[in-house]
Amino acid sequence: MNYSAVIVAAGRSTRFAADTNKILYKYSDGKRVIDKTLEVFLADEDCHQLVVVTSDEVREYLTEKYDEARMVICDGGDSRQESVWNGLKYVTEDFVLVHDGARCFLQRGDLNRLKAEVTEEQGALLVKSETDTIKVAEDGYVTGTIDRDKVKRAQTPQGFSTEVLRECYRKAMMEGFTGTDDCSLVERFGTVRIKCVECFGNNMKITTINDVEGGI
Repeated sequence: MNYSAVIVAAGRSTRFAADTNKILYKYSDGKRVIDKTLEVFLADEDCHQLVVVTSDEVREYLTEKYDEARMVICDGGDSRQESVWNGLKYVTEDFVLVHDGARCFLQRGDLNRLKAEVTEEQGALLVKSETDTIKVAEDGYVTGTIDRDKVKRAQTPQGFSTEVLRECYRKAMMEGFTGTDDCSLVERFGTVRIKCVECFGNNMKITTINDVEGGI
């Protein structure tokens, strides 16, 4: 499966509570979060294009560090959805994987299993099964319990036929619909079923300064 990867790394890191953009946080091995995020895709020969959607600060870092013909860097938008749309404009392959730049611990095995399902299903995402009991609450009081076997925690990459995802983004913009992830747009505007692929590795998303050692 040849694919483009859109890496969304344009957030403002407002919850990171540190002096640096979380995408540029440096680990003890000298690698930054964005380096660790990119390396699994750079090592994959099926990844024919990397579109990094980001800020001027991160663009400067990437431009200085990487001499990579597969890499395209473009500006982010005011929201994640706008940023993904900006990246989709540059995608050249028939399949696209959209991945959060702050998920820097993605394992190759999970990536490979996702790719296989995207090829078959036209839409798939990595998920984690829920192990906690999930309550429905209203005004601070429990109103019910959800069957946790039917609940999945969505992660990235989320992969689709490029044209399917582009068309869903076009329709979302026309209707003024904002989703919380790429799947939510395809759920609303698409016709393909989205396959859940269980993630077996640590694929946590770095949000706060306490998360940065989570995958080491």
